[in-house]
Amino acid sequence: MRIVLASSNPGKLREFGAALSDLGLELVAMAAVGLRALPKETGFSYAENALLKAAAAALDSGLPALADDSGLEVEALLGAPGLYSARFGGEGLSDGERIAYLLSQLKETPRAARAARFVSVMALAVPSGRFELFEGSCTGTILLGPRGEGGFGYDPVFYSPELGKTFAEADLSEKQRVSHRGRALAQLAAWLQQPSSWQVLRETVAPREP
Repeated sequence: MRIVLASSNPGKLREFGAALSDLGLELVAMAAVGLRALPKETGFSYAENALLKAAAAALDSGLPALADDSGLEVEALLGAPGLYSARFGGEGLSDGERIAYLLSQLKETPRAARAARFVSVMALAVPSGRFELFEGSCTGTILLGPRGEGGFGYDPVFYSPELGKTFAEADLSEKQRVSHRGRALAQLAAWLQQPSSWQVLRETVAPREP
């Protein structure tokens, strides 16, 4: 069965696809089913934003759709960037530029006071309108500078004490085991192993006209 990933982020397609392939599910990119745009993230929570994207992609494609909204919450910044993590510092910045902006906001903050956490909420929606939500989080520290070449987003400066390295230094299996998205995916995988979940995935209506 195919599930559309309501995201243009290739890193998410790789991470989510690896987790779902073991369950006999094929995660496909939006472009593969003719989708080009998603609604703006106008929600007031991670769950609202994830559901906005998943519901729109499911209705437009006629297939089940998966979306997530994630954020980095830094204690010294009073929880920022949070919901605005993907736009922190301004629109159109690269991951490296966004990391540089984050570090500039923490330049007077010692490492001992750089506690942070990642939060992810995933929404799985079907064209009939039904949906399920799955949440994961993990704690760590923001380093003084980036380390590692893997991952995406803020991974190079997020140090995981469980791994003893940044997410960008971890391989995919290590990251999946402890990350916010990995934990949300584990909840999704557990739900998909229930026989009733497949009945939900098969609920469909005709795709919405573009």
